Amino acid sequence: MLPGPSLNEHHLMPRRYGGRETVTMHKICHDKIHAVLSEAELRDAYHTIESLRAHPELAAFIRWLARKPPEFMDGHAGGRGKRKR
Repeated sequence: MLPGPSLNEHHLMPRRYGGRETVTMHKICHDKIHAVLSEAELRDAYHTIESLRAHPELAAFIRWLARKPPEFMDGHAGGRGKRKR
């Protein structure tokens, strides 16, 4: 991972449920987690790095991303909300 805008802090336990601990991760990984899992799912079953990596869709995404250069940034607008035109 390269320092800069490609990094985000992810709350392992969602803040809504009292989470304070964060881990630094690539922005597109962070976006993928929130695109695939609800906050309730994160709270109940996916609040560790190991459990996130074990999720089938996230595991496939990580394998795909591992073949990209460290500075790779996905062309999508972040996955949250609609793109402005």
